Amino acid sequence: MKYILGMNLSGFDLNLLRVLDALLRDESTVKAGERVGLSQPAVSSSLNRLRASLGDPLFVRKGQRIVPTDYAKSLEVPLRQALDGLEALLAGPRKFDPSAAQQSFKISGSDSYAELLMPALARHLMAEAPGVKAQLVEPVARDHIATLEKFGVDMVLLPKAQQFPAWLDSAPAFESRFVIVARQGHPRLLRNRMTPGDTIPMDLFCDLGHAVFSPEGNLKAMTDAALAQMGRERNVVVTLSTMGGVCSVVIDSDLVGILPEPLAQRMAPRLGLDIYRAPVPLGPGRIFLIWHKRNAANAAHTWFRNLVLDVLRPLGRVEQS
Repeated sequence: MKYILGMNLSGFDLNLLRVLDALLRDESTVKAGERVGLSQPAVSSSLNRLRASLGDPLFVRKGQRIVPTDYAKSLEVPLRQALDGLEALLAGPRKFDPSAAQQSFKISGSDSYAELLMPALARHLMAEAPGVKAQLVEPVARDHIATLEKFGVDMVLLPKAQQFPAWLDSAPAFESRFVIVARQGHPRLLRNRMTPGDTIPMDLFCDLGHAVFSPEGNLKAMTDAALAQMGRERNVVVTLSTMGGVCSVVIDSDLVGILPEPLAQRMAPRLGLDIYRAPVPLGPGRIFLIWHKRNAANAAHTWFRNLVLDVLRPLGRVEQS
């Protein structure tokens, strides 16, 4: 831990490094001061010392925030890991005791986790960690991963649509196919002699009105890409920003919707929905739990994310990677 990206730590006051870490986290001299117990002038003075020692501006002003330079950003993860290692070394062996903990964790994910995760998670917390709070928050539109850096979120649940940045750690949570849901007694499905569990024929599937889950309001989704490869197109009538909204529209109309199978199986008996198969491949999609590497060795964070994974993995087994 003597060097971080070639930076010799031996000549640095540990408090200076803690100030730099806080500034990288909060991008505010006021908030960083609150984090490390220093006044705003003291933080500014420490920042000036760091700038002089490192030969880099480290942060530049952007409105009400200070934004890290590329060099400062390159220090964030190794600096956090080094400080975690030093704190663990100085503190000696320490275990996390969930029964005595007073802490909260924010999870970013779609509203489907209000059904698939939060009820079981709440039961575990009440029984094992009554002082621990879990908060499910909406993802940031178009950049779900950004919540881990800028919005105080501890972990994110989302599909792996691309390679995750190097500053993230991840673990597969579960796999799920997608299915079609329609209200019981749907007239067109009855006329076509469809029964729950059947595969809806392609012509009927494309002609039915669809309610589409899209937080950004996109008229095209994963299903439409699969249809386009076959030269087909479906009839999208409405888009909804929540999966609960899709269910609400489907139970009160002749539209159909596409949901993850575990959610559909949970909601169908409660809402009077029938489940059908699509004539195009819809999964399985793999959902990952993602967190910032700065929390990788944090005992409380490790305990909580393992609890989240224990709740979600039975929804659809995946090979660990």
